[in-house]
Amino acid sequence: MEKIIRVGVDTSKNVFELRGVNAAEQLVLRKRLRRSQVVAWFAGEPAMLVGLEACAGSHHLARTLNRLGHEVVLVPPQHVKPYVARGKNDGADAEAICEAISRPKVQKRFVPVKTPDQQAAQMLLHTREQFIRRRTQLSNAIRGYAAEFGHVVPKGFSHLEPLLARVEEDAEVPDLARELFALHKSEYGYIQAQLRRIEAMLMTWHRGNEASQRLAHIPAVGPICASMLAAKVPDAKRFKSGRDFAAWIGLTPKDHSTAGKQRMGGITRAGDEALRSAMVVGAMAIVQQIMRGNTRYASPWLVALLKRKLPKVAAVALANKNARIAWKLMVSGEGYDARKAARLRIIKDAA
Repeated sequence: MEKIIRVGVDTSKNVFELRGVNAAEQLVLRKRLRRSQVVAWFAGEPAMLVGLEACAGSHHLARTLNRLGHEVVLVPPQHVKPYVARGKNDGADAEAICEAISRPKVQKRFVPVKTPDQQAAQMLLHTREQFIRRRTQLSNAIRGYAAEFGHVVPKGFSHLEPLLARVEEDAEVPDLARELFALHKSEYGYIQAQLRRIEAMLMTWHRGNEASQRLAHIPAVGPICASMLAAKVPDAKRFKSGRDFAAWIGLTPKDHSTAGKQRMGGITRAGDEALRSAMVVGAMAIVQQIMRGNTRYASPWLVALLKRKLPKVAAVALANKNARIAWKLMVSGEGYDARKAARLRIIKDAA
């Protein structure tokens, strides 16, 4: 067989499809392997460039193949799709990956291979998100069931335990419903306890991460958001600018311009939804404080913006600015300087 210089691998639960090309860019490898055969096959081959789609399990496989001497790159799936030939099958996907990793434009978008520690940090963040969703779902269920028996309370988790106490004391609530409410109460208590434990673990990780501690000094970026930035962006230098980083998070406007007419829409919502949400929520907290008369974090730029834009629009613009500041701190290794941040110029599309 001719020497293979590049291989695209389409992964799945059990079957992997491989497509490889030689130096003349001719397709010389068409191979299907079971999961248990993949590492053994690559161990017997000379070093080559291997492309994988960035997905669950790809980082572990990439580290394994790197140890065998291969150069492994991870490609975001959206950058592979344009190279898929007509028809959808695993072989076509593998061939598209092989083609995509050769393109200079796609090479700028490669995903860095994460270390086990970085994956563990992301697992901690995702576990917290899962428990928060479960708590919200359970809270809504309890409120809905309680309303059927005439018990309604204002919004907020602080009102949930008093609500359960009222239901327990209500003699008109049937024994069956009372028993089910007790079951929900027990589950809610368990979720709250686990959330406290997870957040304690997250704070321990934050205190042990130098980058996360520096980022936490940015207004509207607290320990949780700073931990998310440090864990989800292990190498900020892969972004060419702060705007590129903000665009990756999804905080820049959609461009619908044509025929010389510029039309900017809402934010793209690309990238990590949890990270973007945390940055916007933090920015909204600052905006609300300014609207209440607290000028501690009031910058002339933000005050002027609030006079001509809606609060949520201003919050997104502030989150955009904070993303650019965070990128600069991660790249330079500097600490947050409020005077430098005040001089940061934000182009019009940030608002």
